[in-house]
Order: sequence, then structure tokens, then C-alpha cells
Amino acid sequence: MDIRRLDLNLLVALEALLAERNVTRAARRLHISQPALSAQLNRLRDLFGDPLLIPAQRGVTPTARALELQAPLHAALEQVRGVLSVGASFDPASAELTVSLMGSDATQYAVLTPLALALAREAPGLRTAWRTVDAAAFPSLAERGEVDLAFLTPDLAHEAMHARKLLDERYVVIARKGHPQVHGVVDLDAFCALDHVISSPVGGGFAGPTDEALAAHGRARRVVLSVPNFLMTPEVVARSDMIALAPERVARIQADRLQIMEPPIPVPGFTIAMVWHDRVDAHPAQRWLRERIVRLVEEG
Repeated sequence: MDIRRLDLNLLVALEALLAERNVTRAARRLHISQPALSAQLNRLRDLFGDPLLIPAQRGVTPTARALELQAPLHAALEQVRGVLSVGASFDPASAELTVSLMGSDATQYAVLTPLALALAREAPGLRTAWRTVDAAAFPSLAERGEVDLAFLTPDLAHEAMHARKLLDERYVVIARKGHPQVHGVVDLDAFCALDHVISSPVGGGFAGPTDEALAAHGRARRVVLSVPNFLMTPEVVARSDMIALAPERVARIQADRLQIMEPPIPVPGFTIAMVWHDRVDAHPAQRWLRERIVRLVEEG
């Protein structure tokens, strides 16, 4: 292939098509008409000698050749964007781009919800996609350009990645306001006697760090409900006589309906760090986004 005759816009179009798997959405992302994008797709098919994208029930399905091209194509275009952005300033008010962020439900509430509200005001052309956290998959997803930034505990951050501490979280006890047995404080005996909700991200777990801390004191609690994420816990507690330990930022979701108290024994909290690949380290928009997130957490 003679790259001297290659139109770079064709590769940008292919990147969008492979990301969106839908001609209409890809055209919208590129700010061109659907017929114009279809014409570019036909040129790409001639260029690569492959159908690349096959019509499917919903959108299009990439061929094996297209899937082989996706990661190196994205990486190459990111390098071109990086070259063009050297020394360039970033104007959030006029920027048009999409970023993908990965985090737990607790992080989505504590960090990404305020971020989305801030971006709606400050960077209306910046679209964000939230993904459920998958620490094991993140390095490869980041390398392929499928995720730009993850929020992980430092022990889960790959050593080859960039990382910056974002926040320290602590656990608090929550019980509904008007609870017949809890009045602003909970001692160890009451803590062990009451029914508990536990958040189990892997699903179905009935024990965690709190139970290890209790065992060290020769005590145990009664866990009657296991839920798959932290965000469900305050709602369940607010509508029942069960209690729970929850990250303080999550507990504040229902602050008007909950009593928020110190645990009767020390329970270790956790740290969240922002983690990103070298691919986006110097990108002006990504640098602005990371700094904006830091300021939001500091302000919160």
C-alpha cells in the first residue's frame, strides 16, 4: 500500500466505525452525513481489499481483518493526535471528544457524578462513558484505547501505569432515622446484635474486613443480606431496621434519611487512585480532565 496516496480521514472514519459499530452513530461522532461516511467505508473496503464491516441486525459487525486493525489503528492515530497537540492549549468549552472512565459504583457516585455535572457546564462537547471496574482487564483496555482512566485501589494499579492518589475513604455505620434501637450511636453489643447488610462486589459474600476486625475481638455479627454494590446499601438501610457499614461518601447519598455513626471498632478504609496509560499521559484534554477531577474531589 502506497501511504503517500492515503487520506488520513479514511483512517479516522474507520476508527469511529469500529468504535461505534453503527454507521449513523459514527457519522454523528465525525460530524458528517451518513451517505458521506458510507462512501468513505466503500473506499476503505477497496483500500484494504476486505468488507471490514458487515451489516448486522443492529449496526454493523467487524470482520476478522477489521478487528486486527482496530488496536494498532487507534494507537497510531493517538500518536498522530499527540504530535499535533504538542504545545497546544486545551479549551474545554469548545472541545469535541469522548473519554471512557472505569470505576466502582462507589467511585461513580463520589467522583463521576460530580464530574458529569461539571462537564455539562464547562465542557459540553466532551462525552464520557462510564464502565464497571475491571482491574485485571484495564491495562490491555487502556493500551488499546478503549479506556482512558481508571479509579482503582493502589494495590490493583499495574506497575507500568501512571497513578495519582485521589482520595482516602473511611467506613461509617448507617441506620435509618427513627430506628427503634439506634439513637445516634451504636456500641459493640448493639452492632453485633442487629441485622446487617453487606456489599459484596463479587456477589453472594457474607463476610468482609469488618468480620475480620470483629473476630480479632472475639465477636461476630449477623449478616442477613448481601447486595452486589455499595449504592444499594443506603437505600435498603433507609427502608428497614437493618444496619450496615458503608463508605462515608456513599452514606451521604441518603444523609436526610440515615443516622451516620462511627464504627464501634476500627475498620480499615481504602484509598482510590487515578490510573492511566502512557498513551494519554501528555494529551492536553486528558491532562485537563485529570486535574479537573482532582479539584472536584478536593472541593467535595
